[in-house]
Amino acid sequence: MFRFASRSAAADTAQPHAAAPPPAPGRFAPPPRPPVMPAPAAVSTRAEAAPKPPAAGHGEITAGEAAMIALKVRLHQKLLEAINLAVIDKMEPAQFRREIGDLVAAMLGEEKVALNQQERMQLVDDVLDEILGLGPLEPLLKDATVSDILVNTYSTVYVERRGRLERTAVTFKDDRHLLRIINKIVSAVGRRIDESSPLVDARLADGSRVNAVCAPIAVDGPLLSIRKFSRTPIHMERMVEIGSLTPQMAEVLRAVVFGRLNVVISGGTGSGKTTMLNAMSRFIDQAERIVTIEDAAELQLQQPHVARMETRPPNIEGKGEIAQRELLKNALRMRPDRIIVGECRGGESFDMLQAMNTGHDGSMTTVHANSCRDAVSRIEQMVGMAGFDLPLKTIRSQIASAVDVIVQVARLSDGRRRCVSVHEIVGMESDVVTMQEIFRFRRESTDEDGTIRGHFWATGIRPTFLPDLEARGITLDPRTFSPDQPLG
Repeated sequence: MFRFASRSAAADTAQPHAAAPPPAPGRFAPPPRPPVMPAPAAVSTRAEAAPKPPAAGHGEITAGEAAMIALKVRLHQKLLEAINLAVIDKMEPAQFRREIGDLVAAMLGEEKVALNQQERMQLVDDVLDEILGLGPLEPLLKDATVSDILVNTYSTVYVERRGRLERTAVTFKDDRHLLRIINKIVSAVGRRIDESSPLVDARLADGSRVNAVCAPIAVDGPLLSIRKFSRTPIHMERMVEIGSLTPQMAEVLRAVVFGRLNVVISGGTGSGKTTMLNAMSRFIDQAERIVTIEDAAELQLQQPHVARMETRPPNIEGKGEIAQRELLKNALRMRPDRIIVGECRGGESFDMLQAMNTGHDGSMTTVHANSCRDAVSRIEQMVGMAGFDLPLKTIRSQIASAVDVIVQVARLSDGRRRCVSVHEIVGMESDVVTMQEIFRFRRESTDEDGTIRGHFWATGIRPTFLPDLEARGITLDPRTFSPDQPLG
């Protein structure tokens, strides 16, 4: 049987979004009885030491930097006038770079600006980024250690590295420069941002999630947030290695997906919900037809038979919107084996429950909630947004019959992301959805540097879905659920 390896000692410094070559998955078969292992040392949730925050004033534009930015703007405008943009696509990248380098050299002569070779090469790179890429953002997009890019003003840009925020020296020329880059991003996916539509969700070509805000909503200038995703989709094996969960927990989640149980992944912003959804989705059989529905396409499913759909915002006249509810209803006519909704935020939760209850077993979605119990309450509220006057008991009954497992993920205060709880929904008792916790992460201490230490534990409760899994030929070692010692 495929077994998840225990996390390595080096995993203390890894993060879920770090790209690493994934090991090849094995076949799912009844596991051999593993030897009893001694209790492991406490799991450290310490992230790598992030670079120290910059001193006050870091990121402010100096006179020299302002002069260089002005030079880039002038060169950019001259280059746009001098080159034929229609032939760019026909050129090899190396040839185009040489052409731009020659033009920059000639223009620097006209400007009477003396730059050394390194400065000239950097200038060519910056101009190329403006013409072909996203300007000052390009170095951050290429930096594999950066997981989030947060632009607060044209001269204030933060990034997240290894779970910690830090300010960068990256700046834009002004608000108009920043807004031009934002427009370049959103127009590429058929969306717009202006005073009449100042909020927009979009994505980059690599699937990175983008949110932008402009005036009159953004008080100090345009705001831009980019959530980068690893180009190599993360595997559950990697999540085990970096300590996001244990081999035993991963084995149960694999069985849950393989056994076609319906799953809700719950967590706060930036807690790793999509990462967990991507990792769990890799356990879906290659022969199944999967239909995905998202506001901004970011799922990275690896199966060959995937039909992806994305919502569409209204046009400038307020018409033409296609919401997740419409896509979910349409998905039911597409002969899906499973339906995956990137995130339920409103009335589409009702349609998702209907899909789970009408033969689309093994479907999955995510919700914003701080605990598994809160996730149930959140789904109740969102079903109420569907416009149906349903009694609360009826809504809860729908949830209890549709959802089998809730996986809670969290980003802890030290920046590490953990699967902190796994609950099973077992039914209704009176008017209450009854649940039982199977696994939990127990925080035990906090070091002086903020590192959180703790263990993953089984609660000792055997899930009621085990007989269903066994009927499908999936057997889990009963010692997986023993509370006698920490998991690991």
